[in-house]
Amino acid sequence: MRAAVLRNGVVETRTIADPTPGPGQLLVRSLACGICASDLHFMDHPEAGADDDSGMSTYDTDVDIVMGHEYVAEVVDHGPRTERRIPVGTRVSSLPILFTATGVKIIGQNPETPGGFGEYFLLSEPMARVVRSELPAELVSVADAISVGWSAATRAQVTPREVPMVIGCGAIGLSTIGTLKRLGVGPVVAVDFNAARRETARAMGADVLVDPAEVSPYAAWRDVATGSPDGARDLVAAAGLPGSVVFECVGLPGVLDGVIMGAERGTRVFSMGGPPAGEHLHTLTAKRKGINIQFGGGPSPEHWDQAFEAVCDGSYDVTPMVGHSVGLDEVPAALDDARDADGPARIIVVPTR
Repeated sequence: MRAAVLRNGVVETRTIADPTPGPGQLLVRSLACGICASDLHFMDHPEAGADDDSGMSTYDTDVDIVMGHEYVAEVVDHGPRTERRIPVGTRVSSLPILFTATGVKIIGQNPETPGGFGEYFLLSEPMARVVRSELPAELVSVADAISVGWSAATRAQVTPREVPMVIGCGAIGLSTIGTLKRLGVGPVVAVDFNAARRETARAMGADVLVDPAEVSPYAAWRDVATGSPDGARDLVAAAGLPGSVVFECVGLPGVLDGVIMGAERGTRVFSMGGPPAGEHLHTLTAKRKGINIQFGGGPSPEHWDQAFEAVCDGSYDVTPMVGHSVGLDEVPAALDDARDADGPARIIVVPTR
């Protein structure tokens, strides 16, 4: 098969062997696969996995790895000991994990679990979900990204006495904003340096847009939370500000620590960024402020299914997030484009192009 192959930190498109489905696995043809920031983190920071003893992700620079974990595919064949409940030709997707003889592996992050940046890859039959929709595969492939924000926003259980702020309007921040609005939460404050990303946040449901180059996000949050001019703030503060819930969706060093230093006392923080090189945090300040930090962890299967169905039935509109599509030969350049904050939240790889 043809695939965009990662080796020694470089991606090139060439021909490699087709994957062979093992017990309980499906061979599928990739129809569409989004380029995610975690793909970039994976290829740019092989050292980040050194402390990961889960065995789910392996970056061996001396072997071929085909990335891509946000996909829609078509069933081509059934491996041994499958129930064959999904007919050949059916469009499917799944949580990006594969059950193998050596344990659970992340699809697109191991030599033996190629992802959607190639013509073919493998799925575990029990994890496969049928795409019951006429939507283009390019749109449905965004469901995995939606599931991350869906899970965070759902777990946060933001109350009417809390005002959420989303820092970083990439795909995960945008999916968080869209889910908060779907849950009836608001006003939602969206923060990003990039004007185009802020406008996409508006399209996804953000109520207040903040350019942190012009105003402190935390001052902007206070303006929204108090709904009062400067002279009335002391009175509002004495009565108690609405609670602060911050979703950190940037993943660059210093951002999470900036939340600790700038946010209100008692702020609940959901950190979905996670810089590969780690982060220095002022934990004493966090303790004094009573800041509660919940790190991502990825969506539960239940939340993934809910987000997938919402995208498939059209009730969750992902079109503001989707940019252009590229073929396999264009993947190396598209990965560079995905690093550009001026670009769309999702560039979609279509191997059949």
